[in-house]
Amino acid sequence: QVQLVESGGGLVQPGGSLRLSCTASGFVFRNSGMSWVRQAPGKELEWVSTISDGSRYIVYADSVKGRFTISRDNAKNTLYLQMTKLKPEDTALYYCARDRAGLRRGQGTQVTVAS
Repeated sequence: QVQLVESGGGLVQPGGSLRLSCTASGFVFRNSGMSWVRQAPGKELEWVSTISDGSRYIVYADSVKGRFTISRDNAKNTLYLQMTKLKPEDTALYYCARDRAGLRRGQGTQVTVAS
């Protein structure tokens, strides 16, 4: 059974940082490209970042470029998203996903950026 379990969300002030983690099981993680997507209240799912299986290919949405860093540890079956310089508009439910569209995603972890 495929499982993606996100953690690390919380409440942070504008300008702050958080690191999200996603632990994967039930499939061969090291052979899978992975993505982060997010959904803000009342908005559609938004793609954030994608990393290839071997971490050679990494892309970011313009809205997070230069502030967020995606990475992975294939030995631990874990995907990460380091978020810095957080803004109120980054407030959303963050999901890790096996596809860029977010169709195969976990349950999500809430990130709230507010003073």
